Amino acid sequence: MTLWIAIGATAVGCYLVKFLGLSAPAGVLERPLVKRLAALLPVALLAALTAQHTFSDGQHLMLDAKAAGVAAAAIARLLRAPFLLIVAVAVAVTAGVRALGG
Repeated sequence: MTLWIAIGATAVGCYLVKFLGLSAPAGVLERPLVKRLAALLPVALLAALTAQHTFSDGQHLMLDAKAAGVAAAAIARLLRAPFLLIVAVAVAVTAGVRALGG
């Protein structure tokens, strides 16, 4: 039940943020800090969601094939690989670890 309360509160919060954005004066929205936050906040939320999905299983921290795929993608990114190659490396490593594990 707590999960549904959190989902409901998040939905209401998102609606209120959207409403405030639509009702805010144009001068407020043109401030550099507001523009920067608007650009970075969705990225941070998506990264947090991805990390939560990758490294947890409900209530527990978990390192499995998905974590190996993310690590491989990070290494490919550090080596400046193209985006599609990064995705392919992550998929291949994740599949390989799963195949070796069972």
